[in-house]
Amino acid sequence: MSLVTLGSLNGLDGMRHAFFTRQGGVSTGLYASLNCGLGSRDAPEAVLENRRRAAAMLDFPDAAISTLYQVHGDAVVELETPLAADARPQADAFVSKTPGVVLGILSADCAPVLFCDPQARVVGAAHAGWKGALGGVLEATLRAMAKLGAAPERIRAAIGPCIAQKSYEVGAAFPDPFLAKDETAKRFFAPAPAAGKFLFDLPGYIEARLAQAELASVETANEDTCAQDEKFFSYRRSCRRGEPDYGRGLSAIVLEP
Repeated sequence: MSLVTLGSLNGLDGMRHAFFTRQGGVSTGLYASLNCGLGSRDAPEAVLENRRRAAAMLDFPDAAISTLYQVHGDAVVELETPLAADARPQADAFVSKTPGVVLGILSADCAPVLFCDPQARVVGAAHAGWKGALGGVLEATLRAMAKLGAAPERIRAAIGPCIAQKSYEVGAAFPDPFLAKDETAKRFFAPAPAAGKFLFDLPGYIEARLAQAELASVETANEDTCAQDEKFFSYRRSCRRGEPDYGRGLSAIVLEP
């Protein structure tokens, strides 16, 4: 099973994390092979087996990975016990200080962002597409971590694989809400080959939002989910191909007991 780990979180005592690729699971067809999305139309038993395999890769073979019913908002859930597969709250981030509770984010071009304060032993995970990032899901996650004892100057953040700017063409009006909030956001938009359109730098925008929080470190994976068919699931790529559905990749973080 292939995975991506980032140095900002790698090697920290007391926690484990991974940004999983699509490789190493049991799903077939559009979902080949490590589809962990309960909201997909994949066979449920295959999705559950994929999630079990991912937990085992984190050395938590008996743990259930908790995920959310993601809605591109800014709601954050504090988690003390694992969530049942059929009881996922509508939210896009969660935080925990409970060892053994595996926080999982699902994505297929949106950015998974993992957080850890190793001193306070608080972890967080957020799903940040353009709408969630613009709406404040990252800052909401940091505030929720602070309520559990985390401090910005100790928090390390890792932005996982997501769609890169060269693959993210948007319409002429797309930049407007970003520029209305912050005129300097124009630096995240480059002219697209198609007249009147732009290329949006989602990971760069997220990194800039996190930089404003003055965290201990922020690192970004140099991966483009849309451009790497064999390695990652991609909603945009599936839409371009006219496919009826797509797999969801998993990113996870957990405190060791």
